[in-house]
Amino acid sequence: MRYGRNLDFNERTLKVETALAYDAVQLFAKAMHELDRSQDVVIKPLNCSRSDTWIHGNSLINYMKMVEMEGLSGFIKFDPLGLRTSFHLDVVELNSSGIITVGSWNNLEGANFTRNPVSILKEDANSLVNKTLIVTTILSNPYTMLKESSEMLVGNDRFEGFGMDIVDEISKLLGFNYTVRLVADGKWGNIDQHTGEWNGMIRELLDKKADMAIADLSINYERQTAVDFTMPFMNTGISLLYKKPQKKPPNLFSFLSPLSLEVWIYMITGYMTVSLVLFGLSRITPYEWNNPHPCNQNPDVLETNFTLVNSMWFTIGSIMQQGSDIAPKAVSTRMVAGTWWFFTLIMISTYTANLAAFLTVERMESPIESVDDLAKQTKIKYGIVGTGTTFSFFRDTQLPVYKRMWNFMESAKPTVFMKSNGEGVERVQKANGQYAFLMESASLEYFTERKCDITQIGGQLDSKGYGIALQQNSPYRNALTQAVLKLQETNRLLILKNKWWKEKRGGGACLDCSVLLLFFLFTPALLPLQLSSERCLIGK
Repeated sequence: MRYGRNLDFNERTLKVETALAYDAVQLFAKAMHELDRSQDVVIKPLNCSRSDTWIHGNSLINYMKMVEMEGLSGFIKFDPLGLRTSFHLDVVELNSSGIITVGSWNNLEGANFTRNPVSILKEDANSLVNKTLIVTTILSNPYTMLKESSEMLVGNDRFEGFGMDIVDEISKLLGFNYTVRLVADGKWGNIDQHTGEWNGMIRELLDKKADMAIADLSINYERQTAVDFTMPFMNTGISLLYKKPQKKPPNLFSFLSPLSLEVWIYMITGYMTVSLVLFGLSRITPYEWNNPHPCNQNPDVLETNFTLVNSMWFTIGSIMQQGSDIAPKAVSTRMVAGTWWFFTLIMISTYTANLAAFLTVERMESPIESVDDLAKQTKIKYGIVGTGTTFSFFRDTQLPVYKRMWNFMESAKPTVFMKSNGEGVERVQKANGQYAFLMESASLEYFTERKCDITQIGGQLDSKGYGIALQQNSPYRNALTQAVLKLQETNRLLILKNKWWKEKRGGGACLDCSVLLLFFLFTPALLPLQLSSERCLIGK
């Protein structure tokens, strides 16, 4: 039963406040009607100066708690405390198609969502179709680079690189268009500790000048408080770059290096001993004496082949695995020769194995072997890029070793803070072992593939990832994350990494060709190996 005039409401345009106000009036009217039926309601004139309450007030409240009715806002029922119970709410979401119902809620069962995660991801992906996103980036090898071309290029055609290929692959999967723009201030994105203002690509996302940012942009706590990130498309960490120790010129007697001096002395001693034993036994045993004139059956003089010189020749021939034109005949000399042959077999095998290792892995001494070694000394200076997550890592660290390194870098004159990774790498090359540079391992690997006089020292100081940055609460986050995961599962990310690290722009110039050269020495007939060896030599 409704009280008052019947009103025609359009539920699609009806506001929540209007529905609640209407239901409140209906509730009051019904409770008042029940109160009037049960007792005589006395209406007193209103007087603002009176302090007493209406005598029927509590009764009216009790009747309102007892009312059960169907209103515009749903079923209306109250508990003894006067709180509404047994009501139902729709959970809605605003997307590109408008407002849609995604679930429901009631005070007994709680929330119940009717959409499954697959449909949610599908809707997120569909919301990107045919949209044009603004992608902000920064020039950083090999993530974003200006394309080398003799023609005048415009738009997205100006850029190439690992990051650009990732965006292109994702756009094909999700069906959106994109426009690449370089960040105005040329910075990745850091917060000013005094003003709290962000710069770089993070600033452009906060100002909604861009929809996404891709580069070697590390995911850290500070950035995640300002923007959203997809899952990482690459894992990395801080590593140490240093000048590769110079190889010493080969010594005239370097062929002796595979075995120690003591071993060589023992071998010479054994050689002389076996030669003398063979010579002595050949003089004693009658089986080593021969008739120099076979036609004379009764010779006056017999000869032995194992003279002192021949004994030494036989022994040295065994070491060189060349054999000899004489051979022992007596059991005693044969036993000595057999023992010597077995000994030379072991020694030659050991020497060959050590020689191969010596030729392929030449030991080069370096003044530092780890970051700890670097922190303990002050002769070799070291630095980082003056902005970014590596800078923040050392500035905010609480570990004593890294804190000491930060204090050293901050007080160094001239400054050890570089403007870019490329500038740091160049300083390492020119400093002749007097400067080391700390940078993220992914970029370090890129440079060491192209510059053969630098190398990584030690392992990683930390672990982090590069991700695609988005505006906070971006509706595209789930869809882009799924696309990155798809590229990872299909090994597409690995293929693109090999393309830009090991192939494009001079990649693969620093192949470790010592193994190739060794095999080429032993098997010169292998032409492909010869060509590979020549490429190594030219690259270095």
